[in-house]
Amino acid sequence: MKTVCICGGGSLGHVIAGYLSAKKGLRVNMLTRSPERWSAELQINTPEGEVLKGRLHTISDNPQEALQGAEIVLLCLPGYAIRGELEKIRPYVNRQTCVGSVFSSTGFFFEALELLDEDVPLWGFQRVPFIARTETYGQKARLLGYKTSHKIAVERSRDKETFRASIAELFDAPVQLLNNYYEASFTNSNPILHPSRLYTMFKDWTPEVYYDHQYLFYEEWTDEASELLIKLDLELFRLLDKLPVAPDYLMPILPYYESKDAPSLTRKIRSISSFKGIATPMIQTEKGWQPDLSSRYFQEDFLYGLRYIHQEAHRQGVAVPVMDEVYEWGVKMININKQ
Repeated sequence: MKTVCICGGGSLGHVIAGYLSAKKGLRVNMLTRSPERWSAELQINTPEGEVLKGRLHTISDNPQEALQGAEIVLLCLPGYAIRGELEKIRPYVNRQTCVGSVFSSTGFFFEALELLDEDVPLWGFQRVPFIARTETYGQKARLLGYKTSHKIAVERSRDKETFRASIAELFDAPVQLLNNYYEASFTNSNPILHPSRLYTMFKDWTPEVYYDHQYLFYEEWTDEASELLIKLDLELFRLLDKLPVAPDYLMPILPYYESKDAPSLTRKIRSISSFKGIATPMIQTEKGWQPDLSSRYFQEDFLYGLRYIHQEAHRQGVAVPVMDEVYEWGVKMININKQ
């Protein structure tokens, strides 16, 4: 029986652990900071009304215990937690352990290539395989949606095709093997989408400024945000021109959103049903509303999303003046939060 270790107890960690144990009969171990909050029985409710009854083999905060016998390790963690988790598991992985991430655009490959031994195989999804929500922590979660296909990058493996086929079997969907980790790591979704909107809303903000309401992030999207998003997208593609990536692995923003210019992009983003009701990360005070600088929109998408694109552009000698301005502003805002 194949053993998988899930690192991280978020919504995706819950759903993937339950899915692989119940649907695939795998031995699933859970590495979590809060093992006392977990039950060995894990219930996953599916969109079809099916109730999956998974069972966890080992639940531990000890990486040596949780990784015992694991052939596949999957990090289901936010960007800020990836480096620390890799340092924690490093002594217990080897060339027989395929270490991966459920989402690669928050820096997994860059950190893993630096931290893990050169014979440890690495892999990562370009986008998450499921839409998930935790209902009762450590006991019950809901699988809200499936992806019809997946794309993964695999590095340091002698048999990438066999591994690709195994992931397709485990997740019940076709899997495309990307050319390299750049294609999994660099995306024009959240790492440039969220900063575009945040910058245009709050670029003139100081701690003395208050707003009279909490803005809707997408339904009140502006042409200014669209123009900035298009500019960041163009700079990203200038970087991709320098990298060994397939020319069609990523669709530019305008065709992706079936738009031709900034106003049509604004209309499209405002109309997307799944974006309805999503509020801008803001905090209400007695004087009014202010940006929530501790939210993942700031902490994740600048420091563990845009950061890696920005760093690679400078490493490759690609001029990204707009990205420089937006990234440096985001870091300054996050530093205000630390004061």
